[in-house]
Amino acid sequence: MLNFIFQRLAHLIIILLGITLVVFLMLRAIPGDPAQILLGEGASVQDIRDLKKQMGLDRSYPIQYVLYLKKLLQGDMGVSFRSGSPVIHEIFHRLPATLELALGALFIASLVGIAAGVISSVRQNSLYDYLSMFMSLIGVSMPIFWLGLMLIYFFSVKIPLLPMMGRLTPGLDIETVTGLLMLDTLLRGDLKAFLDASGHLLLPAVTLATVPMALVARISRSSMLEVLNLDYIRTARAKGLSEFVVILRHALRNAFLPIATVLGLNLGILLGGAVLTETIFAWPGLGRFVVTSLMARDYPAVQGCVLVFATLMVVINLMVDLLYFYLDPRIRVYE
Repeated sequence: MLNFIFQRLAHLIIILLGITLVVFLMLRAIPGDPAQILLGEGASVQDIRDLKKQMGLDRSYPIQYVLYLKKLLQGDMGVSFRSGSPVIHEIFHRLPATLELALGALFIASLVGIAAGVISSVRQNSLYDYLSMFMSLIGVSMPIFWLGLMLIYFFSVKIPLLPMMGRLTPGLDIETVTGLLMLDTLLRGDLKAFLDASGHLLLPAVTLATVPMALVARISRSSMLEVLNLDYIRTARAKGLSEFVVILRHALRNAFLPIATVLGLNLGILLGGAVLTETIFAWPGLGRFVVTSLMARDYPAVQGCVLVFATLMVVINLMVDLLYFYLDPRIRVYE
């Protein structure tokens, strides 16, 4: 177990190093000068040259990359070109919003997707089964930006039930502890603020959950169909156990391994793929921050955000692999 963890951590370092290099080169291949963008069209050549020297962009790419890695090893992700604040502060200020959105979307995808997949497997070839899988196909194929705009139009404009943007109604002040507004409002027992934060979270979470929900439903169905045909399920039924106990306690537990894999991978994808959703709903998270930073050619900010997303993705994959040992004791990692 420990050898496996150490090997994965070593791979993590190599992967992150490769990601920093790829992102570094791709950002500098994008047309547009950060100094020119910051100073505007009327800036003189000398002013642009002085600002580039101040930002460290006057040196060759290899020197810039080495200096970036040197600072990174010291825990310094650089300073944002736009705000002048340390990138690590900008990231940790917005990370809770992205985490809350991703976890909310994962909860919806897990709850609806697993339930739909399990019921479809139990009622195989029924009308519900065909309808559920058809809706899953639509969910995978539906563009996220279109769905977000449609939800805003119907539930915020035509029928003003839910807010269309932001995390909280302006003027409603909450003293945050974790940065996760729903958790903070629960800890403080503020029901009004909790309902307000939940209302703001619902539309973007549903939008972001659509694709993983469809994937989880399809994986749950196929995994459950394999398990339901095994001998021990027939034995459990022959012993007189109720269908509810057979499905949830025996079948679903043994079918959960591929479902857990999909959920773990989708959590990493949700964290990094919330760019469109956060932009549509003006959600103040890392995804929206990446978009604005990329438009301003804010190299340190984009590099820092991508590095955080990549780290979270690899760590989540490691946690899913470790979860296998709990879900299935037969799994062993051989050296």
